[in-house]
Order: sequence, then structure tokens, then C-alpha cells
Amino acid sequence: MPVTKIFLIFFGSLFLCIGILGIFIPGLPTTPFLLLAAALYLRGSEKLYKRLINNRYIGHHIAEFQRNKGMALKVKLLAILTMWCMIGISVHFVIKSIWIKFLVIGLGIIGTIVMGLVIPTI
Repeated sequence: MPVTKIFLIFFGSLFLCIGILGIFIPGLPTTPFLLLAAALYLRGSEKLYKRLINNRYIGHHIAEFQRNKGMALKVKLLAILTMWCMIGISVHFVIKSIWIKFLVIGLGIIGTIVMGLVIPTI
């Protein structure tokens, strides 16, 4: 296997893991990492790319983004709402340190800006 393919598969898997963590960690964006993983898999492993695209939970979102070059407004708003609900729960009930609370809120603001302004709306 060429070194380039190993590199693409390794980083695709790394970004997939980070994207999945973003589902559970408030402030850590999910969508950009999943899209990056899909792009790397597309160039590195057709098998892994197809498994990701055919995943019943996230595959259709990735395929739609690639097909339409953006996200539907409804999907964007749902992602932002879900992210802020998790941030609110974490900051209010889970996180004790004021500095970590500010960090999570700051990351949430960055995630909102990315979702709202960087990722195209279709």
C-alpha cells in the first residue's frame, strides 16, 4: 500500500474519531471533521468511504453535503440547537471550573460561526 494511501486513511480515521467525539463533547464541531474524513477516505480508500457514506446515522448528511455543496438550513439550525443544548447542560450541571465553562462557551461560539457562516447554506 502506498504511503499516501496510508496517510489518507490514518488521518481520515483520526478525523472520523474526532467528529464522533464532537457528538458528545459540547463545543467540539462534528460536521467539519466528518466531511474531512469523507474527503480523505474518498482519496485513500473506496471501501472506507462507502462504509462512511452508507452509515445509517451520518452517511446521508455527508452525501447530501457533497452533492449540494452545503447544508440545508433546517439541518444547520438543528445542529446548532443541539450543540447549544449540550453546551447549556454541560456548563450548568457538569462543568465546575469557571474557566472551563468559558472555554466551552467560546468553542460553542466558534462552532456556531463555522456552521452559520463558513459552511454554505443550500
